[in-house]
Amino acid sequence: MADTGMTPTDGTPFRLTRATGSLAEGAAKLASEFRAASIKRVLADANRKAVRGGAPGAFGTMRKPSVWYAFDQGDQDTADWYPQGLTCGADSGTIPVSVFLATWYFRPEQGERGIRLTFLSPSTLKYRHALLVEAAPDGSFKPIDIHAGGAVCYGDLLYVADTTRGLRVFDLKNVLDLTSVQAGVGDGTRVGRHGGGLHAFGYRYIIPQTDFWKVAVQGARFSFVGLDRTTTPHTLISGEYAEDHPRGRVVRWNLELDGEPRDAFVMGHDKIQGAISHNGRWYLSQAAGSGANGRLLVYVNGKLERRPFPIGPEDLTARSSKVWSVTEFRNKRVVFGVNL
Repeated sequence: MADTGMTPTDGTPFRLTRATGSLAEGAAKLASEFRAASIKRVLADANRKAVRGGAPGAFGTMRKPSVWYAFDQGDQDTADWYPQGLTCGADSGTIPVSVFLATWYFRPEQGERGIRLTFLSPSTLKYRHALLVEAAPDGSFKPIDIHAGGAVCYGDLLYVADTTRGLRVFDLKNVLDLTSVQAGVGDGTRVGRHGGGLHAFGYRYIIPQTDFWKVAVQGARFSFVGLDRTTTPHTLISGEYAEDHPRGRVVRWNLELDGEPRDAFVMGHDKIQGAISHNGRWYLSQAAGSGANGRLLVYVNGKLERRPFPIGPEDLTARSSKVWSVTEFRNKRVVFGVNL
């Protein structure tokens, strides 16, 4: 991989071990009680509307791209939820509708509400949030307190980055509808089973974790994840965010995942929030804080191109000859695409 311009390194510290535990049993218990909804059904039920061309302040001084979608005003204004990970139906290869999927984490230390997943239709602009949960074999469930800095869907599985632990796995066939067993969505301040009712902080849909790939050696970080469908076999990608030094690493695994790294590289840049490889090129999303434009760093045949990028760019995914990302800061929250 000398032509990437990335420095090869040892991927051994990123080896993963499968740690399913009781997760699959807990998810199966919930799935036996609730009706599952297809992603098409979730989008048809969507209760929010994105704005095409909204929140233009996200682009700062760069030339605006040809297409982007802004979250609604409520999601722009909130200081509680921050978008991080981004994937799409094209990553999955099996999702039959056009859709972006974005992860968000809950920032306040008090009243933890975990992480959520947004299903956004670029054709209708409708979107809806679902709560990602961890379930026990007795059918109880709770929120997941992680940063969720990256997401990839591959087949029916959604991989979500857990910074210090590895990759959490969710089955997108298990998008479970609380209203299939009760009237309404329950108490918006509660989660789990209380007083005979089911609650998910007011969300209609929950998605229980089904599997876990954990780091075998402490110290490796999973800040974001991506996918490359141009390799044979397809590859899952993860990387490390490094705040003030260029030693962050990026690692790839063959899919289906077996936990053994395929290769690894030192990226050579700080503040990388997302990375994908595609047709032999590397694309790195570099942030510069809440008040300055980031950069898209592209390695082509070992040479580095620095391209303008919005304020607060995060995870990356490839779709329709574009590289897509999501931005995180208040009133600048958009899903956007630029040419590969």
